[in-house]
Amino acid sequence: MKRKALLSALVLSPTVAQGADFDSFGAAATELVAIETSKPDLIFELGLGVGTAPIYPGSTEYGMTVNPIIRVERLNIPGLIDIGGEKSAGGLRFGPSFAVQGERISSDHEQLLGLDDVDTTYEVGGRVGYEFIFSDVLSTELYGQARYAFGGAEGLVGEVGLDATARLTPQLEVVGGVYASMAGEDYVDTYFGVTAPEAIASGGRLDAYDPGAGVTAVGVKLAARYEFIPDTFFNASAEYSRLVADAADSPVVQLGTENQFVVGVGLSRRFSFNY
Repeated sequence: MKRKALLSALVLSPTVAQGADFDSFGAAATELVAIETSKPDLIFELGLGVGTAPIYPGSTEYGMTVNPIIRVERLNIPGLIDIGGEKSAGGLRFGPSFAVQGERISSDHEQLLGLDDVDTTYEVGGRVGYEFIFSDVLSTELYGQARYAFGGAEGLVGEVGLDATARLTPQLEVVGGVYASMAGEDYVDTYFGVTAPEAIASGGRLDAYDPGAGVTAVGVKLAARYEFIPDTFFNASAEYSRLVADAADSPVVQLGTENQFVVGVGLSRRFSFNY
């Protein structure tokens, strides 16, 4: 999903080559042979994206979102770990995973009257994947990510998926994939459950409902990333998911919709460091 930079460079000795510095076959003397510079120990990408998404899970109404863009392309801790950093290297990939679900104010939505409000939920965790390289153009990645949610809702949430990446030009890559989202019981209950007092407060519009943990949605996504100046990227994405299982059966969703759409754009910048 992430375009990797070619990190190796060749540096020639500053010595000015004279005719005697080359043998009869044209080879440079030993002291003039190119040497490889050290690779950056840390390469990461930071940026910010904006977009639109359902105001709450199952909603038919949409609002603006603001999300960070964070990617880790290489991490080298001598003697411990050395991941990423070579173009089309494949293998293990990792990075942080963040998400934010905005607050749900029940009085703002007629179909939610009677339900308790839910504060903004923050999700923090990590992502691990394994990339398979088929050519300089095409690769796939099987990945999983897990986050801990706190704030309005608490508990573990996660996602597993398969992405395919096409590097159409040195500057442009397109990623498409499928995924399944899941969540723990407390998290699911916060957004999709209805307690008996809430059912009464809704005037009978919502039945009491106690959902369990498990898969909450399946979806497809498409994203593009263009390096319009060196190490600076324009990002665009679109995503469709459908709520399933206990989430889809929730009275909250029955008064809303199982179909959820998310689109966004953003800018990001790559940084490289040596320890």
